[in-house]
Amino acid sequence: MPLVTTTEMFKKAYDGGYAIGAFNVNNMEIVQGITEAAREVNAPLILQVSKGARAYANHTYLVKLVEAAVIECPNIPIALHLDHGPDFETCKSCIDGGFTSVMIDASSKPFEENIEITKKVVEYAHDHGVVVEAELGTLAGIEDEVKVAAHAASYTRPEEVEEFVSKTGCDSLAIAIGTSHGAYKFTADQCTRNEKGILVPPPLRFDVLEEVSKRLPGFPIVLHGSSSVPQNYVKMINDNGGKMPDAVGIPEEQLRKAASMAVCKINIDSDLRLAMTGTIRQFFNEHPDKFDPREYLKPARANIKELVKHKIIDVLGCDNKA
Repeated sequence: MPLVTTTEMFKKAYDGGYAIGAFNVNNMEIVQGITEAAREVNAPLILQVSKGARAYANHTYLVKLVEAAVIECPNIPIALHLDHGPDFETCKSCIDGGFTSVMIDASSKPFEENIEITKKVVEYAHDHGVVVEAELGTLAGIEDEVKVAAHAASYTRPEEVEEFVSKTGCDSLAIAIGTSHGAYKFTADQCTRNEKGILVPPPLRFDVLEEVSKRLPGFPIVLHGSSSVPQNYVKMINDNGGKMPDAVGIPEEQLRKAASMAVCKINIDSDLRLAMTGTIRQFFNEHPDKFDPREYLKPARANIKELVKHKIIDVLGCDNKA
């Protein structure tokens, strides 16, 4: 099947109490690992590209990689999504360039300006058969070129969501309930330590999510900054020369709970990078004489595949939903 929008995906996810995985892609091996996993467990899929990824890999290369994945996985629905589009021009470029979904992130702007910018993107996108994700509330942390200091983060205000969705016409809404961008989502001061000495972040604000879903019944909600930062890969990196102290993510059981509610899309980014980096670091420590990229990227791709399968089945609950 050709690339699809997220409309039907989200309707089924909302009704079924699961979420679709939105995985950021930057190169061929990441695309292959994600799509091979989704194909094996028969899961719908969102492949998303950030502004930074487009600058790194080139828009055309990324689109063609995703088109190749569609050919290789003809039986699963795949959407191509722009993650954190910073302005109308970037969104327009992606709409014109083959994307089926775009995010306009004007969450750092005043409320009325956010509405104005988002509405402009929505009007253009809908005229071209493309759907739009918008954002209310601001997540802390760093993801590609998105950088928000902790003091500037703010939870979504439920009392604003109805007006925002009504005036913009957006198709899904990213909200801030305590998730955070990047692998270093929280400071040690924000966390507690469990009996094993592992940092545990503050719980997500499910009260905000519940109130938003009451005000927008049936409307798809999105979570950004939802990587779990697998500690086995953090350890693998640190055991092989890395220095990632106190990297901590969102507990998977909290993400599973969110997926059973109104959250229809969960973004996963840092987990994949950690798996790739940890695998490559370990490979070179164990095989210092090797130099062929095919030799060290192959196990990295395999670990990404296994990680994505785990996310689809155990966290998102969207296996056998294609």
